[in-house]
Amino acid sequence: MYYAIVFLPLLGFFIAGLFSFISRNKKIDTASQIITVVLVSIVAVLSAYVFFVHINDHSVTHIKLFDWIAVGTFVVSWSIYVDPVTRIMLVVISSVSALVHIYSIGYMSHDNSKPRFMAYLSLFTFAMLALVTADNFLQLFFGWEGVGLASYLLIGFWYNKPTANAASIKAFVVNRVGDFGLALGIFAIFYLFGTLDYAEVFQKSADLAAGKSDLSSSINFLGYEIGSLNLICFLLFIGAMGKSAQIFLHTWLPDAMEGPTPVSALIHAATMVTAGVFLVVRCSPMYDLTPDILSFITFIGATTAIFAASIGLVQNDIKRIIAYSTCSQLGYMFFAVGVGAYGAAMFHLFTHAFFKALLFLGAGSVIHAVNDEQDIRKMGGLSNYVPFTHMLMIVGTISLMGFPFTAGYYSKDAIIESAYLASSGFSSYAFIIGLLGVVMTSFYSWRLIFLTFNGPIRVNEKDIPNIHESPNVMLIPLIALAIGALFSGFFFKEFFIGSGAESFWGQSIALHHHDHHHIPFLIYYAPMILGFLGLLLAWYMYLKNKTLANNIAKLNEPLYQFLLNKWYFDELYDFIFVRPAKMIGNFFWKIFDGYIIDGFGPDGIAKTVLILSNRAKKIQTGYIYHYAFAILIGVSLFITYFIYRSF
Repeated sequence: MYYAIVFLPLLGFFIAGLFSFISRNKKIDTASQIITVVLVSIVAVLSAYVFFVHINDHSVTHIKLFDWIAVGTFVVSWSIYVDPVTRIMLVVISSVSALVHIYSIGYMSHDNSKPRFMAYLSLFTFAMLALVTADNFLQLFFGWEGVGLASYLLIGFWYNKPTANAASIKAFVVNRVGDFGLALGIFAIFYLFGTLDYAEVFQKSADLAAGKSDLSSSINFLGYEIGSLNLICFLLFIGAMGKSAQIFLHTWLPDAMEGPTPVSALIHAATMVTAGVFLVVRCSPMYDLTPDILSFITFIGATTAIFAASIGLVQNDIKRIIAYSTCSQLGYMFFAVGVGAYGAAMFHLFTHAFFKALLFLGAGSVIHAVNDEQDIRKMGGLSNYVPFTHMLMIVGTISLMGFPFTAGYYSKDAIIESAYLASSGFSSYAFIIGLLGVVMTSFYSWRLIFLTFNGPIRVNEKDIPNIHESPNVMLIPLIALAIGALFSGFFFKEFFIGSGAESFWGQSIALHHHDHHHIPFLIYYAPMILGFLGLLLAWYMYLKNKTLANNIAKLNEPLYQFLLNKWYFDELYDFIFVRPAKMIGNFFWKIFDGYIIDGFGPDGIAKTVLILSNRAKKIQTGYIYHYAFAILIGVSLFITYFIYRSF
């Protein structure tokens, strides 16, 4: 069963990949879609079976497939390791992936490269499954880089678009920064512990922290003595920051919306961007020993939550609004980890997968209906044309805002309450930011809904007759995700954060018991109240008093431009990194390579020889008297030379 879960998507990748090299025809397209959908759907069913069978216990399945690297006593195996954390990720990855595969049949119906697209989706799914089923850091790194490769291919799928190419390169380069930190962290783990297996690393970390080990408690890094565990956890978190688009390494995520909308739902809502959260939660036994690093994670997560939410307030691209929402919600997950609420972080990861994938695919349905338009200012009044999409996107929105008894209500409130109860560094900061983020999240979510579906229609008149509801093959996945967005929180809260948490998690994460029963009344209901406040503000500004938003923007033009331009991070990075890199590149290209190497190197010598040979060949005239004259001159020179030497 576990073999099938991990390797069936890889089989689908190979089959669809081979089909992509065959001349395009309808049968090939259909076959590639059916095969990949069936294989990933089987994985989703098996993953759900594994999850529910083991939901009341914390058993672990460990299957060693083969020794991957064996050098002396150092052995790294390729294994399938399934514990409660893995089972959650298997459900999230496989279910969302299966629904995205199905949705893609309709969304990509007019594309000329269906087999290639389905192959890339399956490759991504396999890489994520390899990542989460790893029992060692090297196998995790393999899946980590495989996900990076697949995301590069999917973001730049429409490679004829310059913006898509630029976005894929940007995602790849920015993630390399984080991946470099992750690689250094893995090197440090091997240097200190001599192993990369999770269980051994966590045990040796505990012994080192307790003073029961003769391993070095510090490592010389860049000339400074730094605590070994602090350094390792910090470097691993840098990798998580890149993959999960935390502030400073977030700039790739909004641009990645250049890829097809199913890619946005699969990669940037439910799976790839949560890999960083998974990594930190997986290493929670080690992070629990480094309170300073947890405080740093809390600060970064909370700052990301408010930073991304503030940008989402003013964006006009329907997919970018949801992308910044994803960035913000990842911040919530990270500051939950920072305050020790690992179960709450995984709970929000679980529920977020449903409602955020629903919102992305719903946005794709809107884009599909209005002839690929993505600016919400050019929509409006679509509820009459796409009523099912409207209703399903409202479901995703109320779950995201934390409407009572929806999935987001349970998971986001658990994070905010955990921050309130925690006494670690920056926990108060995270609590305040978490509440502010609730208002902003609700506001920009309903702003999107009101500007897209309500009010007068602003679509070009010539396009209005073509507005249509999406086909069933696109709506059915939305319905399935809507069910998860509504009910997954209520049905699973006891296992993730409630009375059954200890039995559910076992030893897979570091558990901390926060007494949520003694939270003050106002604190307990504050997220819900603030969520409704954001809804009322959006309703008043975009439906009741429609001139108010523009008036506020004009009165606060510098702030509005600051948020509209995404805190000027792109411009800042362009000034600090991109332009100097281009200047250095131009110097080496034009001066060093073009002038010096080509001028004085092999190319320069060859050019000189060519010039001399062209001039020398002019001596060969073909006239005998010219040659006789040349011989006479030569003999005369020899005679003159010897006469001169004799004196």
